[in-house]
Amino acid sequence: MSSDLQQIRIGLTDNHACSYLPHLQERVAVTLDEHMHTSDNYEVLLANGFRRSGATIYKPHCDNCSACHAIRLSIPEVKFSKSQRRILNKAKAFRWQLKDVMDDNWFDLYSRYITARHRSGTMYPPKKEEFLQFSKNEWLATKFMHIYDDSQLVGIAITDVMSHCTSAFYTFFDPDIDISMGTLGVLFQIQHAQKEQKQWLYLGYQIDECPAMNYKVRFQRHQRLVNQRWQG
Repeated sequence: MSSDLQQIRIGLTDNHACSYLPHLQERVAVTLDEHMHTSDNYEVLLANGFRRSGATIYKPHCDNCSACHAIRLSIPEVKFSKSQRRILNKAKAFRWQLKDVMDDNWFDLYSRYITARHRSGTMYPPKKEEFLQFSKNEWLATKFMHIYDDSQLVGIAITDVMSHCTSAFYTFFDPDIDISMGTLGVLFQIQHAQKEQKQWLYLGYQIDECPAMNYKVRFQRHQRLVNQRWQG
């Protein structure tokens, strides 16, 4: 970690029930220095296991658990598996387009997704303004990857774009489509990162005990941040 990062001020939240492993308690470390809120600094923070929620930059800092590992893909070394190629082939009629703002009908799609997939989570019931606050910030180039089946909007993958990397922030999609849309969103974000010649695509945190996350480790080559060292 750079000397600049060693000197940043960190605040700790109180312990509360973990969103992913409900039998455990979680808390996060939050950066307190506003000068870290730049694209270049966030790129360094991502490489040290941080993420953002809205404009807040944080990383897990739990007392008795280290299950969360930051995970990223080395874009020049990406190799699609047979199952990933099958998903791309099944979705060959789909197309993606990067936009600065979301289409007018985004909230209908988001509401259907949250209601069908995350009714027991903290984002239910879906709230428009709450999600906008969660997704936006003023210091990053945040893009909205719209996924269309013909002219029908079927998914949006929110993607933060920096000089040498991109970061998959949040994806929501039509819950009724018979395609692995979470995987497809990453596949399309890989295509975008390849097109823009990025080094890394960050996928957030991997928790092996959480089945909904396990699609991430099927991408090769991926690396995990374990004890502040990228492995893989």
